[in-house]
Amino acid sequence: MDKISRFEKVSPEQFKKDWINCFSACPDKEIESIYNSIRLPKRATVGSAGYDFYSPIDMTLYYSNTVDCEKTYGLSSGTITVPTGIRCNIKQGWLLQIYPRSSLGFKFGLHLANTVGIIDGDYYFSENEGHIFVKIVIGSECKKDIEIKKGQAFCQGILTPFGITYDDDTVNKRNGGLGSTDSFKKV
Repeated sequence: MDKISRFEKVSPEQFKKDWINCFSACPDKEIESIYNSIRLPKRATVGSAGYDFYSPIDMTLYYSNTVDCEKTYGLSSGTITVPTGIRCNIKQGWLLQIYPRSSLGFKFGLHLANTVGIIDGDYYFSENEGHIFVKIVIGSECKKDIEIKKGQAFCQGILTPFGITYDDDTVNKRNGGLGSTDSFKKV
């Protein structure tokens, strides 16, 4: 099989900035500890298509919206945005698709807020270093809380080739991080 990408950690500075943007402030030492414990995505078996992304923290997603949750990491009333600390350098003509881990989707209805995360190859070069965020949502059919432990696989990335049309004449370049395809640079 062709090797067409490489997972890397974003810089400690980028991770800290994004972590603080997602969660209330926490001590630098705690953010540093979370960053240092980040594991790069891996396949579980030689036959696996997906690269497991591991939770950088303990998370609990509460089914009931009546739970009074503070906006701190690990607590959420049904949804949480996870800065993974991961970026992916992808060969041209490929993309990375992010899905929830199959077992979590099947057992708990866990899904991504955007259904499927699409990580384009040029995202790696964006202003946020291509930092991959995953926003997970508990399914309404679940009717129970979900606990995801630090280090547990919670989503997976699948590398997929893509094509372009014969008349494609796109020359614009990405200028930013998450959601940046609407703010591209005209070349």
